[in-house]
Amino acid sequence: MLTMPMLCLLPVRVLVVDDYAPFRRFIGSKLARTPEWRIVGEVSDGLEAVDKAEELQPDLILLDLGLPNLNGMEAARRIRKVAPMSKIVFISIEFSADVIQAVLKLGAMGYVIKTHAATELLPAIEAACQGRQYVSNGNGSPKGLKQPTLSDHAPLSETAPLLK
Repeated sequence: MLTMPMLCLLPVRVLVVDDYAPFRRFIGSKLARTPEWRIVGEVSDGLEAVDKAEELQPDLILLDLGLPNLNGMEAARRIRKVAPMSKIVFISIEFSADVIQAVLKLGAMGYVIKTHAATELLPAIEAACQGRQYVSNGNGSPKGLKQPTLSDHAPLSETAPLLK
């Protein structure tokens, strides 16, 4: 149950973008447990993501980085233009401080490592809808990887028009 003020209207309309159908089903099963979240679309590549984001104008987009036809980072750049109010949370197997910093600079509200999605997906969605950034904790990440912090990134007001 959500406890902080929401910037998204309930139910939160979610677009799921991942090329792996079993993972999309996993996300669907996680979100179906809570009436606050409603999946309004699912797509499997970056070009479809841009088109669906423009068509549906979802509150939240769960976006994989490694997508066919258009990678998640470039899809996010285009989505910012066609659906500027949609919040983006990346979900990926990649855990690199440079990649995370890059997606947050693009205006993403969160980054969840797929192997942590069972426990971190819902908190990341909740944070995004409350206007806070969320980054997976990185436990089990490659040794020596610096955990990114919000101070590593531009202030939210400089990232993208997400919260207007």
